[in-house]
Amino acid sequence: MARPFKKPQDKQTAARRPASEEMMAQEPAQRLHKLLAMAGLGSRRDMEKLIESGRVMVNGVVAQLGAGVTKYDEIKVDNRPIRLSFTPELPQVLIYHKPDDEIVSADDPEGRASVFDKLPRIKDAKWIAIGRLDMNTSGLLIFTTSGELANRFMHPRYEVEREYAVRVFGELTDEQIDMLKQGIELEDGPAAFDSIVAQGGEGANHWYQVILREGRNREVRRLFEAFQMPVSRLMRVRFGPVTLPSRVKRGGMLKLDAKQVTGLMEWAGLEVPKAPPRQLNQREKDKVTTVFTPKVRKRRGGVLEHQPKERTVDGKTVERKTGERKTSERKTDDNRRQGAKARPTTGEKRKPAKNRRIRG
Repeated sequence: MARPFKKPQDKQTAARRPASEEMMAQEPAQRLHKLLAMAGLGSRRDMEKLIESGRVMVNGVVAQLGAGVTKYDEIKVDNRPIRLSFTPELPQVLIYHKPDDEIVSADDPEGRASVFDKLPRIKDAKWIAIGRLDMNTSGLLIFTTSGELANRFMHPRYEVEREYAVRVFGELTDEQIDMLKQGIELEDGPAAFDSIVAQGGEGANHWYQVILREGRNREVRRLFEAFQMPVSRLMRVRFGPVTLPSRVKRGGMLKLDAKQVTGLMEWAGLEVPKAPPRQLNQREKDKVTTVFTPKVRKRRGGVLEHQPKERTVDGKTVERKTGERKTSERKTDDNRRQGAKARPTTGEKRKPAKNRRIRG
């Protein structure tokens, strides 16, 4: 007698069904908004707004801000199941040689070119820019998937060094260099360079290598403008222990390997995940060690920019009424009507095309 067919059990369903309540109690809970941000749905602040809007559910109940969840809980956003990662993994770090005329912002009402348009897609994570560069400033820009690592670089209390190559119109005197080291009063408080070294120049333009330990808006430019010396070119060459490699040309990217990322985690004093790193195939290994030029991809808005679809209690999408169409469908029909050429009526002869030989 043949055995009855046994339906295979879903792995995720099995993981949410612990063997006993004791196992569920021992499982440490993690903040929901943090896990949603790690899944690449948006920043932690955006996820807090998402939870407050009532669009997130935990085990069929609307989630509350500050709620903790475990791997045994079922998470849904807009009635769609979301897969969350509870095991810490080694973050990804990307180096980008930013050119001019690109902004460091994911959302820009003016639609200008953004560095986020070129970042490679990643699964269950989100790229975070470590620090910002002005639109007219080029050089080293670091991206990571770890919010803790980004905070270790950017928070003022850590005073991480930033090194820049600056070209100004004019030449500083020894007295002015000493004043820049001692400190100058700006609109938002005193500012100073930790180090400033002349690097020569041609004609009226001169290069300087400067180091400072904070990242206020246009701080380097404003320090030189205090002596009526406008900055004609500004390039960041180092941020903390990360130096812009010479082989990464303008517009190029380089992904750090596991050993380099581990070194950054140790420098930041962060706990290195004990889980073994994921084994990479040969193609992935080549990408890690090879400088590549990113391609501009279509910008996608965050989850907050998309309105939730109307769904029933069982999660099915609500069907539109008969005759009701999407706005995009109506626009497509309008464009077709406007762009379509009028066809000749029955009995009318079509005019021959130009430069076409007419047979007799």
